[in-house]
Amino acid sequence: MAPFPAAVTGIGLVTPAGVGVADNWRRVLSGESTATVDAALKDLPVEISCRVPEFPAADLGVPNPWQWDRFAQFALLATREALRDAGLEPKQWRDSSRVAVIIGSGAGGTMTLEEQHAMLLSEGADDVSALTLPMGLLNMAAGQVAIAIGARGPCFAPCSACASGASAIGLGKELLRSGAADVVIAGGTEAPITRFYVSAFARMRALSRNTDARTASRPFDATRDGFVIGEGAGIVVLESEEHARSRGARVRSRVLGYGASADAHHLTSPHPEGLGATLAMKAALRDAGLEPSAIGYVNAHGTSTQGNDVVESTATRELFGARVPVSSTKGVTGHLLGAAGAIEAAYAALAAEQGSAPPTANLKTPDPKIDLDLIHGAPRKLDRRVALSNSFGFGGQNASLIFGA
Repeated sequence: MAPFPAAVTGIGLVTPAGVGVADNWRRVLSGESTATVDAALKDLPVEISCRVPEFPAADLGVPNPWQWDRFAQFALLATREALRDAGLEPKQWRDSSRVAVIIGSGAGGTMTLEEQHAMLLSEGADDVSALTLPMGLLNMAAGQVAIAIGARGPCFAPCSACASGASAIGLGKELLRSGAADVVIAGGTEAPITRFYVSAFARMRALSRNTDARTASRPFDATRDGFVIGEGAGIVVLESEEHARSRGARVRSRVLGYGASADAHHLTSPHPEGLGATLAMKAALRDAGLEPSAIGYVNAHGTSTQGNDVVESTATRELFGARVPVSSTKGVTGHLLGAAGAIEAAYAALAAEQGSAPPTANLKTPDPKIDLDLIHGAPRKLDRRVALSNSFGFGGQNASLIFGA
């Protein structure tokens, strides 16, 4: 199949690093962590998180924003920025049936579901909100965004755990390739910082128990002990090259390649030889029509867990050698689960656009088992402005995206 680059004409970000692309890019380039002690998690085994800064509900531009779960609010806020960036006006489409919305999530409206379950137990069935499912179902961020912007094309919500947001962007590229849409609003969103979710991850011993919140998320470091949970959304506007040209749009970057795979190995642990990761990266290279030597930067999944960082690094080294610059932005943002892949894809697109890659925050003593050119301390100017972003999820679900000018 011939390469099909999809134009990225708009980016929107709502993350712990800031509300908006400018604040996000400044924060990740600085390598300054956003993790803090979270009062809402008091007395749990882990009390730290990476939260999105407060924003006025009026910024959502919808009546009754209280009817939207937090994960859907993030998605709409990021969508509005992405559309402004792309120079597109919601509800004023040439043909609304050619505008698709694909927004993935790993968990959906967890806060709504937990609150209403507690209501059921404490007050009884008659006090459960009638809005529980319209707010809590995993597909509702995509559905509510489509309603808010008047998009009548394909609309769905892929769920591939921590690869959900990246999967959405890859599937958006394929919708454009197939001719089913001219514009795709694609990305991921998550609002999982609840006592239930944090307790569940803590029981798995997946979360960092570092008492210093600011240094808790430290991908690739020899002393890493788990990830810090985060929240937020990343949205990109994708268009066919022809459609972007027809309206004189600025193209920030292009999705050159998309690859997906399954480990078929374990519910939570990656394949010990990095088989699934390697398959996804190779598939993305084939889709882009590129050799490994073309990649100038890898935005790693880099969770700051012992197992993932070593396995991913081994797969990366075997495919690209030790020369490719690698970093993980989770040292700044924490791990945003189903939104992580979309947010990190946006960072990779920005790196390709601007020729600069962010460092890995809190990386002081690289793990000797990780033999890669790890970017830390300061941003790195890129020799080749082609960036690969990796996302790997529970269930062994993997996605890789390649961005270039």
